[in-house]
Amino acid sequence: MNYRMVARISALALLIFAALMLLPMVTALAFGESVRGFAAAMAVTAAAGLALLGVKPRSRTIYAREGFAAVSMAWILMGLFGAIPFVVSGDIPRYADAVFETVSGLTTTGASVVSDVDTLSRAGLFWRSFLEWLGGMGVLIFIMAVLPMGGEHSMHIMRAELPGPTVGKFVPRAGDTARILYIIYAALTVAETVLLMLGGMSFYEALLHAFATAGTGGFSTRNASLAAFDSAYIEMVISVFLLLFGVNFNLYYLAFAGRVRDALKSEELHCYLGILLVSTVSITLGITKIYSGVREALRHAFTNSVSLMSTAAFATVDTMTWPSYTRVILVLLMFIGGCAGSTSGGLKVSRVLLLFKTAGTDIARILHPREVRRVEMDGKRVDAATTKAVYCYFWLYFVILMLTTFIVSLDGHDFTTNITAALSCISNIGPSLSLVSETQSYLMFSPLSRAVMMVVMLLGRLEIYPLFILLSPTMWKRE
Repeated sequence: MNYRMVARISALALLIFAALMLLPMVTALAFGESVRGFAAAMAVTAAAGLALLGVKPRSRTIYAREGFAAVSMAWILMGLFGAIPFVVSGDIPRYADAVFETVSGLTTTGASVVSDVDTLSRAGLFWRSFLEWLGGMGVLIFIMAVLPMGGEHSMHIMRAELPGPTVGKFVPRAGDTARILYIIYAALTVAETVLLMLGGMSFYEALLHAFATAGTGGFSTRNASLAAFDSAYIEMVISVFLLLFGVNFNLYYLAFAGRVRDALKSEELHCYLGILLVSTVSITLGITKIYSGVREALRHAFTNSVSLMSTAAFATVDTMTWPSYTRVILVLLMFIGGCAGSTSGGLKVSRVLLLFKTAGTDIARILHPREVRRVEMDGKRVDAATTKAVYCYFWLYFVILMLTTFIVSLDGHDFTTNITAALSCISNIGPSLSLVSETQSYLMFSPLSRAVMMVVMLLGRLEIYPLFILLSPTMWKRE
């Protein structure tokens, strides 16, 4: 284990994190608010980063375990230091609650302990939405995009931080890949901001909702979320961009490189769009009688289907008034999530598709033992190691889900609340059903439940393995 390199990467993460606090400070100045909270947080975070930076690595080589350890350590540290502005400013007085809000933002979960969003400062609202934007693509990927680090082996950092079963490079250097990813990410964010402003939003609210959309986090500037704007245009713009941010960013690169046909051939993309289409139509049929007509029902069915499958969970209506089967569809969308290599949470469409393909292949082998069959994705053979990794992830995902549900159930809430709260945390969704519907605070849970939820949020965002590896005793043994 290259401990010194892990410390160096953590140091760079904290220093960049401290520098990014300048943005909410500018926001505070623009609205005539105190900058004391962010100034204090910046000083403390920068001091910790400089202290770690003093540890000079003998080698800058990064292998898989260093990449996993560095990513996990950096995210934990940013969750701890990112909470300081909320506490010092008085937005969230209790440090434990502020850490929950910060981790929820960074992991793009969107679960909040704030009962009344209107009580938060403008700078505080900016910070929590910006955390979602930063966490959506990955903090260390951002660092790779702006600073050289770790040479060619830094790809291990990207693999640890980007969601999905596999991560590939667009170009030979991992740093260049990270730069391309963030250029695409920022361009889509800017485009959404402009379109939301055309719909009547102020620049401030448009930018913050674009941040939350890009990271598929779902934090809003209003208590009622998107419902407060009562605008079909705004809902459609955000829904379309949620759909776009739920797509594998590899496909955008292929499209921009002139390989549009290759991008459109993606089986995962077809499955993703197909699931959204079927769920939208099914829900529309079930809720038409509740609303004034098919058009309004279609609007709410589409926005909520996209919102939950992208794991943003923006609120437009109270889905608890919908028929039971439509809520079952929404829960299934929460399980599945978006595409691999996107900013969405959940199991990922590619994993679900591979599970079904593998099951189909196994059934075919039983029926036709002499036939040679193999699992393929996009015309390429999926190796046994990838298939095994998908099965293992699926198993760990549900074990963690059940354990979290059990712990949360000790608080005495109903089963729907318990299991959807646990699902929201591991799939990085935030609001869900019953008592944790779109506008409810997570303060209703006990400190133990919220502590477990924070860990589960990190497990979900980092896709389990990096955090498990960090906590493994064998990880830290000297060789």
